[in-house]
Amino acid sequence: MTAVFSGPRRSFHPRLFAFSAVAALTAIITAGCGSGGSPSGPKLSGNTNVTVMVSAAANDQLQLMQAGFSNLTLTSQSGKTVTLLSTQVAQSAEFIHINGGAEPLLTVSVPQDVYTAAASTNLSFQFACATLYPPNNLITSTFGDPFGGSNATINFPGPITITGDSMVLSLELLVSQSVTLSSCYNPDGQYTYGFAPIFNLTALTLSSQPTNPENGKLSGVHAEVATLDADSNRFTMSLPVEEGPETLSVAANSATVYQGINDFSALAVGTFVDMDVAIQSDGSLLATRIAVEDSGATNVLTGPLIYVVASVTDINMVPRQEMGASFLHQEIFGGYPFNYGSAVFQISGGQSNLQSLPFTPTFTASNMVAGQNVYLTAPTLPVGGPFVDARTITLIPQTIDGTIAATSNSGNFAVYTVTLASYDLFPTFAVQAEQITLLTDPSQVEVYIDNNTQMLNTEALAVGNTLRFYGLIFNDNGTLRMDCAQVNDGVTE
Repeated sequence: MTAVFSGPRRSFHPRLFAFSAVAALTAIITAGCGSGGSPSGPKLSGNTNVTVMVSAAANDQLQLMQAGFSNLTLTSQSGKTVTLLSTQVAQSAEFIHINGGAEPLLTVSVPQDVYTAAASTNLSFQFACATLYPPNNLITSTFGDPFGGSNATINFPGPITITGDSMVLSLELLVSQSVTLSSCYNPDGQYTYGFAPIFNLTALTLSSQPTNPENGKLSGVHAEVATLDADSNRFTMSLPVEEGPETLSVAANSATVYQGINDFSALAVGTFVDMDVAIQSDGSLLATRIAVEDSGATNVLTGPLIYVVASVTDINMVPRQEMGASFLHQEIFGGYPFNYGSAVFQISGGQSNLQSLPFTPTFTASNMVAGQNVYLTAPTLPVGGPFVDARTITLIPQTIDGTIAATSNSGNFAVYTVTLASYDLFPTFAVQAEQITLLTDPSQVEVYIDNNTQMLNTEALAVGNTLRFYGLIFNDNGTLRMDCAQVNDGVTE
């Protein structure tokens, strides 16, 4: 179902025109189903703790895709329905920052059985895109249905047997197939857009030493410490506003790597963390890396830059995740402006091979560029007033969807020249004249792959093929270069 919206609500920031469209949509889609299980399978009795992870497959057209789950159920081959999530405990997720990745949605006790179908009804949603409208207007447009009404199609590759003490299910949103949008901005205020969510549901096989989202490793999980148990090296963490109200319990051990702090004792209630975690065989979470980018932070945003100005040290970003007291009751109708003149610049420590790259990877006030993904800390939220001074700005990994145009080698790295779509943030916003550095070719990224890269693709790394690449993107004297941590199959137009 599609809807036509008119009468836009607008808000204005310096150098930013933001537009938002919110309207009710209903899309009724039948739930996917599969065939029955074999009577010779494992004996099924009792319950299993099932952790549901959310993931996404998306191109680069949207800068934000948030969905709120009200009802989520499984149906067994005998027709019994089990509720994983009810209206009373609605849960949200933001899907663009986990494009190719994963994050926990919920954990629930499920009767052991063979399940052949799933359903999710009454989903609320919000998605956003960004564009540059002549002569030099930065525009973010937000569309959505905050009251729910969208029903999901959930595809099964086959029956799923719930058995054992614990299991992990992956619920992957096919973002580009689920969203229709006539244009990011239309000056006459008329839009056609819709949300008919399509998911793939699969069971994951965990590894004792997980290395990627498909075998139990979750990278770049952002959260705030809610409670601490120093005696057991365990804490609970609150997820960002867009992904609440779920809290998760996480343990650390002697192998946990700490960045920005010395050890577990430096954590405190209210500390914001950037973590890598491994799902254990019993479904619990073990932190393999805990980074604190700013121990004095009171507010955190993560998302892409869309504006960088050298003369007045101003930036603007589209937040995908928000944490801190200033964000609890805010409604986003555009990007957030900050001043970066006194900020500390950093690079995420999630990738360990930076010193091996055949170029010098740097991220500073003098080479920051629109399109890069950042983790920003600030004392408050810049709404309705002057720009706020950012405390720290940390470069963090991001996913790009692009087509391989050429291949080469440099040292121990295979190098792929990847061409981006015209709506990608780099070709859209990195051409603004006021930026510190104008890119030589903002439509291309040089992607560096070595033996540290997780290869999760089935499509060949060959000229003409479209793939998704996840990693840190640097501006190297006007050339975009990515230290690639993971490769997935691409999402075509």
